[in-house]
Amino acid sequence: MDLKLIGKKALITGSTSGIGYAIAQSLLNEGAAIVINGRTQERVDQAIEKLSKLNPHSQKIYGIAADVGTKTGVEKLCHEINEVDILVNNFGIYSAKPFDEISDEDWIEFINYNVMSGIRLSRYYLSKMKAKNWGRIVFISSESGVHIPSEMIHYGVTKTAQIALSRGLAETTSGTGVTVNSVLPGPTWSEGVEKFMSELAKQTQKTNSELEKSFFKEHRASSLIKRFASVEEVANMVTYVCSPLSSATNGAALRVEGGLLRGIV
Repeated sequence: MDLKLIGKKALITGSTSGIGYAIAQSLLNEGAAIVINGRTQERVDQAIEKLSKLNPHSQKIYGIAADVGTKTGVEKLCHEINEVDILVNNFGIYSAKPFDEISDEDWIEFINYNVMSGIRLSRYYLSKMKAKNWGRIVFISSESGVHIPSEMIHYGVTKTAQIALSRGLAETTSGTGVTVNSVLPGPTWSEGVEKFMSELAKQTQKTNSELEKSFFKEHRASSLIKRFASVEEVANMVTYVCSPLSSATNGAALRVEGGLLRGIV
């Protein structure tokens, strides 16, 4: 299927690895120009080199090293990338911590990184999209924004905030060719998860497959697919939402979580 993304320019934050990288690769495959973003120049350069090897004839790969969890980082990025057709707010952090050990500083850090980054970038690019009457903004939220995990409440709260922010921004696009949506991945086999599971496998003398089955039995029993999603499966949904073909999808929270959320809305 031609998703009609040739000629579009997409900025994907936090895209040097994991879901963000997979989204960048998928959009590039569909003919979009992409802007890779990470916090260090080394990581950005590595991602660009890897993508360039996979797409040797592409002249559409750019990169900006900027910490979008900070106001100065966002200002730097926006100064260098003045306008985009697609903004994917993928950047974020997570950690497990008991609620009574989550400090004010932890809360502020998570809000700045997971919520304010998307607010600041959307505030800059959304008006430009409206002016040309076309654009796509996508927030990479999580099923944790609906089913708040007790072991990382601060993370879950920021993911809920992204869903609300996405819907609120969508309300401001009424009657335009701009859409704003959130995508909710579930447990996903990213580089970080793979590393963690491999280390755990060595410690427990179990295979990754055995650990995966145990994880879904004990921690995500409601999952219908009973496995981790791949980063490519998440990227497929995001790429479609970024496409002109998704013009009737606006203000939605779209799930890629393997059916573990049991609510029908």
